[in-house]
Amino acid sequence: MARTIEFDPDQVLHNATRVFWQHGYCMTSISRLVEATKLNPGSIYSAFKSKEGLFLATLEYYGQQNRKMLQHCLNAAPSPLEGVKSFLQELLEEMAGDSSHRGCFLVNTVLEMSPHNKAIQKTALQQLDALETLLASALQDAREQGELPQEKNPSVLAKYIMVNIWGLRVLSKAGADSEVLRQQVSELLSNLEK
Repeated sequence: MARTIEFDPDQVLHNATRVFWQHGYCMTSISRLVEATKLNPGSIYSAFKSKEGLFLATLEYYGQQNRKMLQHCLNAAPSPLEGVKSFLQELLEEMAGDSSHRGCFLVNTVLEMSPHNKAIQKTALQQLDALETLLASALQDAREQGELPQEKNPSVLAKYIMVNIWGLRVLSKAGADSEVLRQQVSELLSNLEK
């Protein structure tokens, strides 16, 4: 009878995400994953089938964490638009406090893996699309509540925000100082109010 693998999936995915985020998919070895997750190689393969399987799970985990952060901001804010602004401020603080300049795990993955692995590209883009969909829904609510003019298209505005997030994440990865990031977020926030 096979032994059941016992581990905290969230902790394993959190630790594996950090390793993949720091080194990228190609430069992350199984030995690095073993060290980070405290699972032996057999357990990793049993639970996730392959290094790629674990990587796909970390992309989904990371995307889910971003959506949770956005949902928390929306729930805590007095209005939908204020929730979106709060989310952008949270992202800014995260980037400004990241001395290792990791950028965004999903954006990094799209840039690293798109030409090489369609399954990984698809999963990363699905996670980005899910965040954009949640933003579009919040912006739709904001328009219905009069925070945005009726002529504003929530889907187009959500795409605009995502394009800016991608750019901010790349700037952050390139080592832009926190003041540059703050200026860009301030400009983005002011454009949301127009």
